[in-house]
Amino acid sequence: IAYFKLFLGFCFVLGGLAVASNLFPYYGGVGLVLALFAGCRWLLSLGVSFVALVLFMVYLGGMLVGFVYSVSLAADPF
Repeated sequence: IAYFKLFLGFCFVLGGLAVASNLFPYYGGVGLVLALFAGCRWLLSLGVSFVALVLFMVYLGGMLVGFVYSVSLAADPF
């Protein structure tokens, strides 16, 4: 169980690094989804389900804003 929690923490950090280091917003979004699932699962394994739900809602809003912004920039040629 402790190795699983350590693995989830590692995936959370790795997802955050993927968001910060990618030049393309689509791959950054994949890193954000990885960080979302790993972070929520990690918090659920610690027993704080409300904090996991709040993290899910914040990441969902961030992904929505980031995806709409990147798609609008990609659609506009000028």
